[in-house]
Amino acid sequence: MSTHDAGSASGPPASRSPEYRVAHLKDRLASGELGELGVRVEVRGGNVLVTGTVPSARYREEVLDLVREELAGLEVHCDIVVSEPSSPDHAEELS
Repeated sequence: MSTHDAGSASGPPASRSPEYRVAHLKDRLASGELGELGVRVEVRGGNVLVTGTVPSARYREEVLDLVREELAGLEVHCDIVVSEPSSPDHAEELS
């Protein structure tokens, strides 16, 4: 993961507005391989809502790491679902 000059290692300054910080998070999500994911980030009142579906637990953790980094100190609710298909554990019987 690369570092950005927008904040320190502990995250961006709390003095920046939640909308600004969410916009910066959206920019980071849109760049690189995370850009194709269906993750949405919205400010609702004083809270931030992060929703969407990702293909694997690894991508979910990457998104959550970015959320923690960019939105430290804000009230964040995450509802990110993993759609990773699993192999069937038995044969399907057709009649």
